[in-house]
Amino acid sequence: MKKYLHVISIGLQSNLAYRVNYLTRTLFSFIPLFAMLSLWRTIYANHNGSTSGGFSQAEMMFYYLLVAVVDVLTAVNEDDWQIAADIREGNISQFLLKPVDYLWYRFSLFVSGRIAFIAVAALPLAVFIFCFRQYVLAPVSLTAVLVFPVSLVLTALLQFFISYGMAMLAFWLLEISTFIFILFAFEYLASGHLFPLAILPAGLKEALFLTPFPYQMYFPISIYLGKSAGVEMWRGVGIQLMWVVAAYAFARWMWGRGIKKYSAFGG
Repeated sequence: MKKYLHVISIGLQSNLAYRVNYLTRTLFSFIPLFAMLSLWRTIYANHNGSTSGGFSQAEMMFYYLLVAVVDVLTAVNEDDWQIAADIREGNISQFLLKPVDYLWYRFSLFVSGRIAFIAVAALPLAVFIFCFRQYVLAPVSLTAVLVFPVSLVLTALLQFFISYGMAMLAFWLLEISTFIFILFAFEYLASGHLFPLAILPAGLKEALFLTPFPYQMYFPISIYLGKSAGVEMWRGVGIQLMWVVAAYAFARWMWGRGIKKYSAFGG
C-alpha cells in the first residue's frame, strides 16, 4: 500500500506541473455547459414551465450543473492513452520484473490526476455554479446525501476499469484511438452526459440500463435528485457494484491475455 501512496504523491507533483492546462480545460468546458443551460432555459420558457421527462426546469438546470461536478470528480481523461503508450513503447516491461501491479499503479496515477484536477477546477466551477445558484437544489433526503458519494466512488472505479480494459487493445493493435473515440461517443450519449435518460422513450431507456453506461453519470445524479429512491436506488447501487466487479474482471482478463501476446513478441 505504501508504494502506491508514493505513486500518488509523485503523480500529484507531476500533474500539478500542468495546472494551467487543467485550468484552461475547465474554463473551456463551461462553453458547452452554458450552451446546454441556455437551450433548456429557452425550452422551458416556451412551454410555460412544464416538465420534461419528469424534470422541472430547476431540476433540469441543476442536472447539468451536477454533470459538471461528477465529471470533475470521476472522469478518465488521458489515462487510456497513456496506458496504450506504455504498452506500445515497451514501458510495461519494468512492471513485469518489479513487485508492482500495473493496474493499481495506473489507478494510483488516476487518483492523483483527479485530486490535481479537482484542486485546479474547484474554484472556477464553484464560481460558475454560483452564477446559476437559483437552480441549485438541496439533496432530497439524508439517504441521498449518504449514498450519492458511494455511487460517485463506484462511478470512478467503473470508468477507470472500462478505460483500462479498452487500453489493453494496444497489445494487439498499433493504434487504438478509433476504438477509444467510439467508446467515448457512446458513453457521452448513453451515460446521460448530453441529456437525462428519463426523456428517452421507455424501451430505449430500459435497453440502455442493461449496459454499464447509465451508471457512469445518470444514476448517481438521479440519486441526488431523488429520481432513484427506496428499493430502486438500492437495486441500482447493487447493479452499479456488479458492473464495477465485471469491469475489473474484464480489465484483469485483458491484461492476462495481452501479456502473453506481449511476452511472445518480447521473446
